Amino acid sequence: MQTSKGEKISQAVIVFLMLLLCASVIYPFMYMLSISLNVGSDAAKGGVYLWPRQFTWANYEIVLGNVVIRHAYLITVTRTLIGTLAGLLVTLLAAFGLSYERMPLRGVLLTYVLITMLFSGGLIPFYIQLNEMHLLNTFWVYIVPGAFSAWNMFVMLKFIQGIPAALVESAEIDGANPIRVLLSVILPLSKPMLAALALFTAVGHWNDWFAGAFFVTDQNLIPVQTFLQQLLSAQNISTVLGSNNNIESLARGTQLSNVTLMSIKMATVMVSAIPILCVYPFLQKYFVKGVLIGSVKG
Repeated sequence: MQTSKGEKISQAVIVFLMLLLCASVIYPFMYMLSISLNVGSDAAKGGVYLWPRQFTWANYEIVLGNVVIRHAYLITVTRTLIGTLAGLLVTLLAAFGLSYERMPLRGVLLTYVLITMLFSGGLIPFYIQLNEMHLLNTFWVYIVPGAFSAWNMFVMLKFIQGIPAALVESAEIDGANPIRVLLSVILPLSKPMLAALALFTAVGHWNDWFAGAFFVTDQNLIPVQTFLQQLLSAQNISTVLGSNNNIESLARGTQLSNVTLMSIKMATVMVSAIPILCVYPFLQKYFVKGVLIGSVKG
């Protein structure tokens, strides 16, 4: 089938616009990468845009060698792993229970969950609630509030309801209890959906700086994104890395004058962004499949 001249022009315009969109997304990333790999004093002169002019690992040596950043990184990784698993487990159990139409007060519970998704009490009541639960300034303030997601619950509920009822009924006839049905029937068929929601949940935990900034005062409990937010308002390197760190030894002989606050910021941004970006290729096939299944099942 031959395409008309107008269709070719429209396709060329679409391709051009998509290339511009890709360039607008990739360029800031490449700029930050080039600054982080360039000598700070040289980058401060300008002219470093897509590749480093004077290559160096000193910025990353300082960032990864700093105990504060390493600990913040550990908090972020631990929070992301535990928070994602807890969020999927709690939300899946709620969705599976509400998928049974004969469940008592099912309509009332669904309405209650829907109200919490549409309306919020605000930051101050939420803060008071966390204080009453003794979660403030603890690691669990990152985990417990996000252990249940109303939006994810409705997505899971819709997906579970799309699974043929005959599969569940046959398992129940064979004597399977609800837990057995969940483990043997629902979970194997829900991998694409769970992978997609796990990706969204993990990215949310990884990128969240708000909880660490407002609900935690102990610097030993802040995640790397909160540290990055604090770094943006810093005035000098000592404020960022701490006055007790031997910066010269961390830089392995590099003169402190060659390292700037901007180069440290860019290195910290890259260190905090690259790991979560590496997760996407491993979940891509499940992610795409899960999104498509959710769009066609009624």
